[in-house]
Amino acid sequence: MPRSLKPVRALPRTTLTEAAFEQLIEYVVKGTWKAGDRLPPERELCQQFGIARTSLREALKAMELVGMLDSRVGDGTFVCARSEFLSRPLLWAFTGTDHNELRDIMEARTIIEENLAGLAAERASDDEIAQIAIAIQQMRDSIAANSSILEADLNFHLSIAAAAHNEVLKNAVQLLRNVMRQWLYYKVLIPNVAPAVLKRHEAIYRAIAAHKSRAARSVMRKHLEETMQLVIQVVAEHKVRSQTKTKVTHNGLNHNLRHARE
Repeated sequence: MPRSLKPVRALPRTTLTEAAFEQLIEYVVKGTWKAGDRLPPERELCQQFGIARTSLREALKAMELVGMLDSRVGDGTFVCARSEFLSRPLLWAFTGTDHNELRDIMEARTIIEENLAGLAAERASDDEIAQIAIAIQQMRDSIAANSSILEADLNFHLSIAAAAHNEVLKNAVQLLRNVMRQWLYYKVLIPNVAPAVLKRHEAIYRAIAAHKSRAARSVMRKHLEETMQLVIQVVAEHKVRSQTKTKVTHNGLNHNLRHARE
């Protein structure tokens, strides 16, 4: 649970929702409420701010839309990880575009993760190397069960980021992966991709476990360059399918309208 809130004066009634939104953001940004914390009950927050439940709910909804909060039916409202609410506006920025920007994101990710792999090879402890190995085993288990490797893939890359001991780069790579999550999901569904990804991951792991920084960077770069090509392919195919579906729907609508006139 979040720590006790400091007493504050009632919010001005002229801008209740806006003021509540600003106060709630301050609690998250300054760390009064940390990632994973469940918010106090609405009644308690209403008393704290001196506002009606309607105004509070509008402010909470706004925070949910920007990715700061996660409302779970029957469980409560929780503070999201910082990378979640940093990536949400970026995700909106790329939604509906032709995804040309995706290549830039992939290039940025390659530069960051290539160096994270090198740093992990230099700095990883035995326990951190073991965590990378666990992620690889999760991937093997997922492939054997014929299920998605997406979560195991995420765990693998974040385990390497943690082993690099650089929080700024770790947060950056998680942010970029959140933006790309939809396309990575489709990528791992391509036939024969999962075993190929596993093979690359095993090579990266071996280089890090052997503390070979240059080899770790090289193999990670090769893996992410392959991923870039696959993701761009998935995006192109998705765009074609969307355009075809729209054309079919449009033609069907025109047919129905002509039929109605007759």
